[in-house]
Parts: sequence; structure tokens; C-alpha cells
Amino acid sequence: MKFSIITPSFNQGRFLPDCVESVLSQSGVEFEHIVVDAGSTDETLDVLKRYPHLLWTSEPDQGMSDGINKGFLKATGDWLMWLNCDDYLLPGVLQKVADHIALHPEDDVVHGDCLFVNEDKSLIRRKYDHPVDEEMLLFVGCYIPSTSTFFRRSVIGSGNLLDVKYRVCMDWEYYLRLMRNGFRFGYLPEAIAGFRWHGSNTSVVQVQRRLEEAMMLQREHISIRKMPSWLGNRHVLQLLRKIFQVRRIARRKRIHGRWH
Repeated sequence: MKFSIITPSFNQGRFLPDCVESVLSQSGVEFEHIVVDAGSTDETLDVLKRYPHLLWTSEPDQGMSDGINKGFLKATGDWLMWLNCDDYLLPGVLQKVADHIALHPEDDVVHGDCLFVNEDKSLIRRKYDHPVDEEMLLFVGCYIPSTSTFFRRSVIGSGNLLDVKYRVCMDWEYYLRLMRNGFRFGYLPEAIAGFRWHGSNTSVVQVQRRLEEAMMLQREHISIRKMPSWLGNRHVLQLLRKIFQVRRIARRKRIHGRWH
């Protein structure tokens, strides 16, 4: 089994060594690491040149979604994932994912947990999740960490790429679309990656765009699924989010014995 790790990159070279080293240190599995840089002007290229095992390009693109798609199309692995350049894999996790896949060959997508960390990698908290539920994902938001999610090659091979019009909520839209297309999601209750919170996170910087994209993808999913159109009302969505958040907390408590 071979893993393809796709890392979109743009002017975050200070974090890139942690990302690359975290993949390079994985043992017991075959992998390739593809870095798709959008034309960085900081130290990124110098970092990339230090690692001869990397497959990388540096050229302008249409945003992170486009960069990830380019990586997906270059990948040769049996399972693919994207690991943001400011995030990093935890030790030994690719072997744990491979073991899960061997036990659950029916899964098309495998998602795990992550650690929320500060810029210096000091722990904020572990993010505990649970098996994905389509309605909960639709109404609560994207609670599956993109940096801890793996896709069978056939998912990409069947033409399912990220929608480049989404620059912030691309993962949320992607997961809902894969569910509509009948792909099966499996949950691995292991912390897979460290997710850095810092001032230049896309979701932090582009708050208004995130809200607009969220509304757009929710209404699109409701329409395609032929659900009642009134569910797309802004106030109804806000109420449903609160209701499903309570259900999510209860489910997490049942699985992990804790609330968060």
C-alpha cells in the first residue's frame, strides 16, 4: 500500500520543515510527498531544495483547491491525503491508517482526529470526533479535519476533485459531495496530525468568505438532496446548527467518554 501526501504551499516556509520531516519520519509504509507551491517569495523554495525526495512545483495557481487538485492528479499512491504546509503528521500514523484500511476494505474515505496546537506546537487540546453523519456534517459544519483524512485512489480517479470556487470551505463541500456520490466513510479514533492555529490560518483571515461559502454549499446540498427548501433559510440553519451541535456532543461523549 502506497500513500500520496499532497501539501499545498504559499509563503509559509517557516512551517514547511516540520511538515516535510513529519512525513519523512513515517515508517513501515511506502509514501510519496508532493508539494504544490503557488509561487512563494519567502524561504519556501530554499526549504524544498533541501529535500531531494520531494516531488514539487512552484507556479501560480487558482488557490489552495487548485493546488491540491494538481497534487491529486500527479499522485501515484493507493491512498491520498492533503497535509497543509503549516500542519504535520504525528509519529507512526500512516501505519495505523494502513492497519485500519486492511481491517475495513469497504471504506473509501478514512478520517481521524487531530491535535490543535499553537504556532510553537504546544498543545491546545485534542479534537475528538466520531463516525461521520451526513445531516450532522451538513448542519454543524466541517468537523472532519482535512489534515487527518485519506481518500482511496478510486475516489479521485472517478473524477472527484475539489471545487476551485471554494477557497475556505472546500473540504466541507467535498465531503458532502462524496457522500452524495455514495462513497463510504470510515472513522479511525486516532490523532493523525497536528493542526496549527495561528494568525494567518485561512479560516481565520477569510471569515466573511467562509460564512458565504458555508451558506452556498449548504443550500446546494439541500437542493440536490431534494430536501425542503425552507431548510436553507439562514435562521433555520442557525437553529439546526445548535440542535445538531448538542447531538454531536452527546455522540462524542458516548464514543470517547468526554465532551470535546
